[in-house]
Amino acid sequence: MIPDDLRAAVDRELAGARADLEQLVRIPSLSCDAGHAGDVEAAAGRVAELAREAGAADTQIVRAGGAPAVIAHWPAPEGAPTVLLYAHLDVQPTGPSDEWTSPPFEPTERDGRLYGRGCADDKAGVLMHLAVLRAYDGQPPVGVVLFIEGEEEVGSPTLTTLLREHQDALRADVIVIADSGNAAIDVPSFTTSLRGLVDLVVEVRLLDRPVHSGVYGGPAGDALTGLCRLLATLHDENGDVAVKGLHVATSEAPDLDPELFRSDAGYCGDLLGTGTIPERLWMRPAVAVIGMDAPSVAESSNILVPRARAKVSLRIAPGDDSARALAALTEHLEANSPWGAEVVVTPNSAGEPFALEAEGDVYDLARAAFSEAYGNDAVESGIGGSIPFIAEFARTYPGATVLVTGVGDPASRWHGIDESLHLGMWGKACLAEAALLNSLAAE
Repeated sequence: MIPDDLRAAVDRELAGARADLEQLVRIPSLSCDAGHAGDVEAAAGRVAELAREAGAADTQIVRAGGAPAVIAHWPAPEGAPTVLLYAHLDVQPTGPSDEWTSPPFEPTERDGRLYGRGCADDKAGVLMHLAVLRAYDGQPPVGVVLFIEGEEEVGSPTLTTLLREHQDALRADVIVIADSGNAAIDVPSFTTSLRGLVDLVVEVRLLDRPVHSGVYGGPAGDALTGLCRLLATLHDENGDVAVKGLHVATSEAPDLDPELFRSDAGYCGDLLGTGTIPERLWMRPAVAVIGMDAPSVAESSNILVPRARAKVSLRIAPGDDSARALAALTEHLEANSPWGAEVVVTPNSAGEPFALEAEGDVYDLARAAFSEAYGNDAVESGIGGSIPFIAEFARTYPGATVLVTGVGDPASRWHGIDESLHLGMWGKACLAEAALLNSLAAE
């Protein structure tokens, strides 16, 4: 049972934690944009300050050639385990600001949800951890390492180095990753499988220079049309990924209602691929063109475009390997060169897929704590997204139990327009984590 005084302590801290969350959301900490490097620094500085205010024995901002990360410690009482609490402070670009109902960096409450970039992904995770530490008056019943990263949204490129350089400072018995989501606002979830991710830039070259489409068009093709033809080969007639050699698995999870899925996604087309929706989301590859360099409609003219390029993002299923998948995607693109064009592939980022075995005493305690806090049984689920650093943590600390939780729900629109946090669910998440620390101390 969750003690009444712990419930009261968490409730006491929620208003202040929300105010700090709103302050953090106002900082546009876009790790992908060098122009916002100062904002990422400012966000890290504020998190470090909040950690010190929450009673951390020591706090430092560290780097390994990339964005800053915050490491803070609350020493373990004698005989108690140490828990690492992870979240990240960087955010995705907003997309067109005029498409947001309210300004993306001005947190706004509507109908019990807080809207703003980073409200759910993942600054709510940062403040959840801090709210729990405050609820314990800076003296949690277990040791705590707070690790807040500043470059998760660009694939955590220096995390491996950070873990190596600060391996002892980050060592823990239990690792709680607050960067996932729940099945519903009242159904807590532990994420047990994640897809990996590779992406690359592919360029099609057909001409030395732009030429008049009336003079040369017909016998000579243009690179933009050629690029479109090449990208069209990435899917078969069913919408499944047509790249050979990628791993495909199955799932025993019950199928989802296609109409509910369409509604949640705001999707109006036919669903792609074969298999159940959970299989297509969690256990099979997915490929998307996420950017393209080509003349805009406003700047177009009657010429044949000599070169065109696109960024291709490939999600890979648990059981696959990012290097093998990148090679397969590269081979596919080069083998399907349109009209004899020169195809140049430039690899970009890569992250491994991951699967967890949700077994053992820690998971039993977590299920009990989260189920009581939310009022419904905790469930296990996969997600189609990628969190590459989880595999890094598992490799670095093979004896630690990794729990992947979060504060999002299907309506949170992570990375999208009008990202939001359900405030009631966030309160339950804070209580669940506080209860977990209490249970781990008593074990």
